[in-house]
Amino acid sequence: MQITLRPYELHLKHTFTISRESYDMQQTLIVELQEGEFIGLGEASSNPYYGITIEKMTEDLLSIKHIIESSLDQTPENFWNFTFPHLKHNMFALCALDIAYYDLYTRKKGMKLYEYWNLDIADNPKTNYTIGIDSVEKMVAKLKEIPWPIYKIKLGTKEDLKIIKELRKHTNAIFRVDANCGWTVDETIYNSTELKKLGVEFIEQPLIADNWDGHREVFLKSSLPIIADESCQIESDVAKCHDHFHGVNVKLVKCGGLTSAKRMLLNARSLNMQTMVGCMTESSVGISAIAHLLPLLDYVDMDGALLLSEDIAEGVIIKNGVVSYSDQNGVGITLI
Repeated sequence: MQITLRPYELHLKHTFTISRESYDMQQTLIVELQEGEFIGLGEASSNPYYGITIEKMTEDLLSIKHIIESSLDQTPENFWNFTFPHLKHNMFALCALDIAYYDLYTRKKGMKLYEYWNLDIADNPKTNYTIGIDSVEKMVAKLKEIPWPIYKIKLGTKEDLKIIKELRKHTNAIFRVDANCGWTVDETIYNSTELKKLGVEFIEQPLIADNWDGHREVFLKSSLPIIADESCQIESDVAKCHDHFHGVNVKLVKCGGLTSAKRMLLNARSLNMQTMVGCMTESSVGISAIAHLLPLLDYVDMDGALLLSEDIAEGVIIKNGVVSYSDQNGVGITLI
């Protein structure tokens, strides 16, 4: 098995703004694993909030190149356990490697990943489309540009309720809101009541990640479900979020890939918590990996590739929120 690392710049259709940053371009790293005629692809994007750069992922993966390339005929789960001790300080790099290995392994098996997991895709949830923070006029324009059944609205401003009230005038779609740690406890409790009247389905991560007393108070008093994001990064966080959040949003890059994400989702379901997987700004490589977890989810946010001006890969197709799988085996992706 041979590993090749391919860095890319992903350019967005529009400047994307959340409560803590804005950007027009996203750097991402594609991991390619090749064994004979079979190739597996994985992805992880850089992220300044978590201190992750393309250079750091590259350095960490190349430091164990000999270990990776000598790992033959292991199941993906065993491969993750084998590489985790070497990459536990860089879960983004582990994620890209894990996805690539799943893709390679299931291609060699001649099956799609969800088939390997024995998952039924008949009732998959629809994905939302994300509207970043902007002027109300531009946010309305984005709604009209991409008519969609479910929108996730990025909030965390002083005009959040005004924004949702204005957007509601232009669509009957389901709204989800994500404050990205931008609210206080009192704001969240008040906003939850008002947002429920405006057809909002849930609130994602309203408080800063480590405010556990605040999370508990909001959990008890909110009129809407509260979904953890920044507070739920790795497997042990699911138990922490129980009785502090109504559900968890698992990000593959933060938890180390598909192997750990699947375990987190099953654990959350065992605790009667709602389950969601979210994405970063990434290509169809990372987005297609998420698709194979859909049968385990109540909600999904996998619109990252839809926000790009040009994709670097072909994989799942998303139309009006509905996800269709590639005809290819494995994760089902091809670099363009």
